[in-house]
Amino acid sequence: MAEKQQSSSDQLEWRINVGDGSSRTLVPKAGLVRRAWQGLKGVIEAFFVKKVWRFLKKAWDLGVDDPRKFIHCLKVGIALTVVSLFYYMRPLYDGFGGNAMWAVMTVVVVFENNVGASVCKCLNRICGTSLAGFLGFGVHCLASKSGPKLEPFIVGSSVFLLASAATFSRFIPSVKARFDYGAMIFILTFSLVSVSGYRVDELLGMARERISTIIVGTSLCILVSMLICPIWAGGELHVLIHRNMEKLAISLEGCTSEFFQSNGGVDDKNKESNEKLLGFKCVLGSKANEEAMAKFALWEPAHGQFNYKHPWKQYLKIGSSIRSCAYCLEALNACINSEHKVPESIMEHVSDSCLTVSSNASRVIRELAETMKTMKRSSTIDVLLGEMNSSVQELQGNLKSLLPENGTPIMDMIPVLTCVSLLIEIANRVEAIVDAVKELSNLAAFGFKDQDKSKQDQPKSSENLVQEKEREEQTIMTLQRVSVL
Repeated sequence: MAEKQQSSSDQLEWRINVGDGSSRTLVPKAGLVRRAWQGLKGVIEAFFVKKVWRFLKKAWDLGVDDPRKFIHCLKVGIALTVVSLFYYMRPLYDGFGGNAMWAVMTVVVVFENNVGASVCKCLNRICGTSLAGFLGFGVHCLASKSGPKLEPFIVGSSVFLLASAATFSRFIPSVKARFDYGAMIFILTFSLVSVSGYRVDELLGMARERISTIIVGTSLCILVSMLICPIWAGGELHVLIHRNMEKLAISLEGCTSEFFQSNGGVDDKNKESNEKLLGFKCVLGSKANEEAMAKFALWEPAHGQFNYKHPWKQYLKIGSSIRSCAYCLEALNACINSEHKVPESIMEHVSDSCLTVSSNASRVIRELAETMKTMKRSSTIDVLLGEMNSSVQELQGNLKSLLPENGTPIMDMIPVLTCVSLLIEIANRVEAIVDAVKELSNLAAFGFKDQDKSKQDQPKSSENLVQEKEREEQTIMTLQRVSVL
């Protein structure tokens, strides 16, 4: 028999009498469901909180690694706040009308991380909108004078022809590199103006207001990107090139020393050196960034040490030469990871020569990196290049003596021959980097180092002239000795 009782907590509970005289409390099934739901809810909340916390931590680390990302976000917020005044302030709103929203949309669309990209998109948007607006107005006037029957056909055919021609122009490499965004804006604007112009009478006023608001938005973007902590695409490209040179030099020395230390095997003890070996992989993956920054650098005004007509395309040639060396290092790294063991006698025969070539080539690359960093011509690059070539000739002589005259199996010599041939090829490609950097120094009119420049600015006495002649003769003699070796 079930009885209903009231507990001390003012909750009703049900008890049932059992045959032996005792009673049991009935637990409602809803309590079990509620407990299960609470447990599941706790698991879900903990899971999502953990995910959100992990995401926020990654976002924070991303901003800490490059604080310029935070600065860019603040710059976008400033630009949007200022341009919103044209919509919320009554005098400005009366001047621009409802088209003030186009200025806000322009800031959102064209504001980019660096100055070159922002200027490129701003000018493309202004030119594309203006050209499409004037053409749309001209087509509208021509169609309105042709009569109501021919007007839809003229408008439709103009949209078809101009949109098709503008779309085809986006496949042309020269147009796609600089004016791809402008062509897209032209198609969009011309289509909107043509279609709306068929029903709107005051087309000229509407086009004028929209173009003016777009000019306001783009001008604000350019000013904010240039005046508040500017990030120049040209400067980023310059830094990227000389850092790639430094990584290439470190990887070259590391790969060569690792090959002879590990004897063709993998050495896991020195983890720091293994991480430095992979620096060339960053060089191999930098092509897209170099091309993008070189394209945007062409739109930037003169800033810092860079003139308006700075030869940015020459940086792409230097980057291509650096990557060609990095490809050889990738092949050399494959030799390091090879499981084939090379006899010690063969390794000792060429190890010194190979390390010398690697060291000299690294010194040349580091000197080129210093030239790029300081934008000053190097007075020792020719001497370093001569030392590298003489060490290459010495290595070739040792390679000839390695030919299997002493009965060494040819299979045991393949890793060493591969390493030697790659080092010789790297030395040849380093010369291509030297030529590219020299061409850049001539095109950009690099100066000399401060010491050399101060000496040149001093008045030359007879004693100074005699000393300069002696130094020139010593330099010529040194170069002749290197060429003889």
